[in-house]
Formats: sequence, C-alpha cells, structure tokens
Amino acid sequence: MQKILRDRIVAICDKKIAQKGDTVGVSFYAFFANKNDDPQSLMQVATWWIETHQLDHFVKASRVKELVEAGL
Repeated sequence: MQKILRDRIVAICDKKIAQKGDTVGVSFYAFFANKNDDPQSLMQVATWWIETHQLDHFVKASRVKELVEAGL
C-alpha cells in the first residue's frame, strides 16, 4: 500500500480515537470521501482490508493503526 494511504489511515484513526476513544470502530470507507473519486486507492485499501487481513466490516481503529504502522 502506498505511503500516502498509510499516512492517511493513521491520521484518520488518530482523529477517530481522539474523538470517540480507544474502542471506536472504522471501516475502510472511513478513509475516503463519499464520492468515489480515487478508485485505485480505494481498491488498494479494500484489498489490504478484505483479502490480505480478512478484517470484518468494522474494526477498532487502534487495531487498524497498529497493522498499518507495523507495515502488515
């Protein structure tokens, strides 16, 4: 996954955690605008989320951040 996407995911997870606490969940759609204006990036994250890690629809933001920062 591209560094710019990893950075965006970490920043959004940090923001969600700061707003709602450590137990807040996110889906991969949280990292994109409501418009599908970047389908290639969306597919990269979807592939990472669904195929690579087989994550549920909603996952704790802290877990997602941990996976991204570990480079997994």
